[in-house]
Amino acid sequence: MTQHTSRFRRALFEREAELATVDEALDQLLGTDGAPTGALLAFAAPAGLGKTTLLAEVRRRAHAHGCTVLSARGGEQEQGSAFHVARQLIQPQLADRTEAELRTTLGSWYTIVGPALGLCAPQHGAPPDPQGLRDGLDWVLTHLAVQRAPMVLVFDDAHWADPESLGWLAAFAPRTEHLPLLLVVAYRPDELPPDADTFRSLPGRSGQRALGLEPLSPEAVGALVRQTVGPDADDAFCQEAWSVTEGNPFEAVELVAKVHDRKLAPTGSSAPLLRDLAAAQRGSGLVARLERLGPSTVRFAWACAVLGIAIPQDLAARVAGLGTEEAADATDRLRDARILSGATTGDDRLEFVHPLIATALYRAIPDAVRVALHGQAATAVADGGLGATAAARHLLETHPEGDDRVVALLREAARENLRAGAPDAARRQLARALREPPSFDDRAAVLFELGCASLLTEPATTVNHLRAALAEPVENPALRQGIVIRLAQVLAHSDRLAEASETLGHEIRHTTDPRTRLRLQSEQFMWDAFRADEPDSPARSRRLARLADRLTGRDLTERYVIGLRAWDATLRGEPAETVLHHAQRALGTEFSWAYADRGFEVPVLTALTHMYADRPGRAEELFAAGTAEFERQGWRGAHLSFANSLLAYIRYRRGRLVDAEEYGRAGLRLAERVGPGTPVMWYAVTILIEVLLARGRLDEARELAARHSFGAPFPAAVVFPDSQTVHAELLLAAGDRTAAAAELEAVGRRLTPRGIQNPSWCPWQLHLARALADREPDRAAELAAEAVRRARGFGAPSAVGQALRMAAEVTTGTDRVKLLEEAVQWLAASPAGYELACAQVALGAELRSTGQDPGAVRLLAEGLETAVECGADGLADQARAALTAAGQSPLPAARAVPELTVREDRAARLAARGATTAELTAALDTDEATVARLLSGVYRKLGTDRAGLAEALHDTL
Repeated sequence: MTQHTSRFRRALFEREAELATVDEALDQLLGTDGAPTGALLAFAAPAGLGKTTLLAEVRRRAHAHGCTVLSARGGEQEQGSAFHVARQLIQPQLADRTEAELRTTLGSWYTIVGPALGLCAPQHGAPPDPQGLRDGLDWVLTHLAVQRAPMVLVFDDAHWADPESLGWLAAFAPRTEHLPLLLVVAYRPDELPPDADTFRSLPGRSGQRALGLEPLSPEAVGALVRQTVGPDADDAFCQEAWSVTEGNPFEAVELVAKVHDRKLAPTGSSAPLLRDLAAAQRGSGLVARLERLGPSTVRFAWACAVLGIAIPQDLAARVAGLGTEEAADATDRLRDARILSGATTGDDRLEFVHPLIATALYRAIPDAVRVALHGQAATAVADGGLGATAAARHLLETHPEGDDRVVALLREAARENLRAGAPDAARRQLARALREPPSFDDRAAVLFELGCASLLTEPATTVNHLRAALAEPVENPALRQGIVIRLAQVLAHSDRLAEASETLGHEIRHTTDPRTRLRLQSEQFMWDAFRADEPDSPARSRRLARLADRLTGRDLTERYVIGLRAWDATLRGEPAETVLHHAQRALGTEFSWAYADRGFEVPVLTALTHMYADRPGRAEELFAAGTAEFERQGWRGAHLSFANSLLAYIRYRRGRLVDAEEYGRAGLRLAERVGPGTPVMWYAVTILIEVLLARGRLDEARELAARHSFGAPFPAAVVFPDSQTVHAELLLAAGDRTAAAAELEAVGRRLTPRGIQNPSWCPWQLHLARALADREPDRAAELAAEAVRRARGFGAPSAVGQALRMAAEVTTGTDRVKLLEEAVQWLAASPAGYELACAQVALGAELRSTGQDPGAVRLLAEGLETAVECGADGLADQARAALTAAGQSPLPAARAVPELTVREDRAARLAARGATTAELTAALDTDEATVARLLSGVYRKLGTDRAGLAEALHDTL
């Protein structure tokens, strides 16, 4: 049966159970018997079994209960129109608002979801990623559900929905049970695409499966016949009506309507006529019935079939080549024949009485005529000002003819879809434009645009398109540069960093323009920095240093090169002052993380140089600004995962382990949406394991590693912290020193030829020394001593302190105490809270073991306080146990207040102005030990060392 306006609209037959389920869900939504809660109802049945009529009744009952009703349905011809269903649902709720009102309502989501919903034009610049757009649509629908509760969302013909809307709603559906929202969806199970498999198994009123609909029984069809044509219809007639329709509700309703129209007597003698009447409702019978209505009516019906759903009558007339009066006459005839009806939206648009009719008529159009009608529809849509995207749907169904206007329309539609967050739709349109084909001069540009559209979803295909674009004789230097850079980018993100570098190197050798060459060099330097297999890293470093040191930073490209120089200096362990000098030169006045034509890698690396150089507070400021840019752009997939994971690492380095775990888990959740085996997953898992080990939760770290197959083979791209080193740390924590040593030896073989020797970046030597301490103590001591030497060369207090602390683990006697004492001094002057706690507890335990109990107790108590402040639960337990063994009753340590105390603030300002320790002691009227403790707290809270205090306090100095 049908939801459309009809003279023969009847009550639902044999759907009492389904309607009872609907009523139960509505009662739950309204909170009739308790707190209001939402739900999901899914109805799955073949065509014609009454899904649409059932959903119309759901809408009627929802309206009767005062619910806000959102309604949409998929269309067979609209499947290629991105967000067609999403627009039907949300646009009517917001379309009457001004731009200012929309911006107020949608906030930061306006520019992200507005283009997808047809509420505003796409803005120039990088588009949102698909996940960011889905998050935005989630927010909008959630906001509407809460603001306009109770809400019922009715989604019909889900099997024909566009992939973008279908994927979004399938992912959103589980959330309905936590909102004042009832989602009711209907689909044909055999035609539901993989994108919406979620609907098949979502828990709802029917448990773990959708509710099915059964054909009508002979009794129900008999009741329908008698209700329509009279109570005297005899049993044989009713039985035959059921037999020829097989209880299909749509066919039964249509058959009974024809019996009524023809005034056929409902007797046994008329029963044989029913089979022919039923045949006229479908397939060739329907086509023959249409043809009897006349050629102009046939053309008009075909035009409507091509246009799909919600058909403007004047547009159908233009496509059919009919005048206004002819179109009106054709419409009347098609209404009388129960082929067309008025649209359900209340305007003058037309609909087919049932999707089965639309499908049958569309498939009956001769191939050549159907292609021509789509061409006419594209022209009519474009000339009518409905936009390139609306026209492109029809152009996809036409044959290539070398028409430049077709290419232009398809490219424009692709740009609109790409900026709206629908790259798959853009890819289909550009692939069709390529087949048109474009002119010789435009072919490379179309291939480039096609590569950009498929970047996120089909990287291998993107490479082929971009290589083909490069093979064209590209006259435009800017276009050629864009193709090369994008090709290198997709190769790098596909873990093919060597090919990315080679591609850029080849173009650099053939580029004559100095600025273009510099831009390409900056890209090559960047991807080489991420290569784990770079053949001559020291030579590349020398070239980079020579180039960067003579640049002034006059434009973004120069600052990118300088930023890479800062990162390279960090890896090689050049003095921290040098690293910070270059990092500050790179930042300049503007260093966006979201340029449309550049990656975010160099801004991230520049921020991280501050972390390694003991300015993690500044690194966090840069990450906060960059993450905010990602969110404004709608980049909520890999970009936001990287940002959260690396921010977790910064918090880990500062010793804020509770925050680090929270950010790390957020990064992992986002990475899991991107997919397994991706670079973002390696970062997320590596960093979270590091954090869990620091918190003393070895079992959780091992479970995480097992769940994500964390181990060999390790990625070709550089990950920081180094994944193989962290894997070895996990083995060490589990007591497997032999396996850990083998992993760390491999790390050394990989990093040493590249000149990466900063233990602050990768302390592989220190961990290898720990692994070898029992079997090869002399070599362990040599490794540790070399790491300490390198850390001193870098000069960051946290690096020196960590190296000294870990070197003490492989040292014995009084030298061990000396190393730990110096480690505590260095780390107290750094922002590295967790490392300080480790050193304090280790020194306290060592002093106690040598009989120096008073000093031991003080250090263990300080270590306990610092460990609790950091959230290092395992270390805190060790400190408590040691204090208890020393006869002390440690008080529960409270977590530190994150803001500076009054005394800390005064000490920080005096120190930032250059006050000496003696001057600080006098000014604060205290001793040197207290001053040291005050400043140590300052460094941890502000995320800096002493040299960076002035910058950290810049807002208030």
